[in-house]
Amino acid sequence: MFQNLISNAIKYQNDEKPRIEISATRSDGMCLFKIVDNGIGMDPVYTGQIFEVFNRLHTTQEYSGTGIGLALCKRIVERHGGDIWVESEPGEGSTFFFTVPFVDQLVD
Repeated sequence: MFQNLISNAIKYQNDEKPRIEISATRSDGMCLFKIVDNGIGMDPVYTGQIFEVFNRLHTTQEYSGTGIGLALCKRIVERHGGDIWVESEPGEGSTFFFTVPFVDQLVD
């Protein structure tokens, strides 16, 4: 999850130095993770589509990749009982959120 979201934040960057902030909070038995970047952002119209397999917003000439990374993130989060979404605006970066159930104790 983190590897994909962080590498995307670096890949989809404009001429600025990449800035990525990661935070987490706990509420109602869930952990909410937040990954904020200062990248190129995207039109909010496409924020639901980017989690579909092979759905890319850019050509492979513009940005490399297969279009499966965010779909895989969605599948992982949903299998753990959570959710994933993004808030973004073109030129303003993106903020990815995902939730997973909080576990108080590790199980052997």
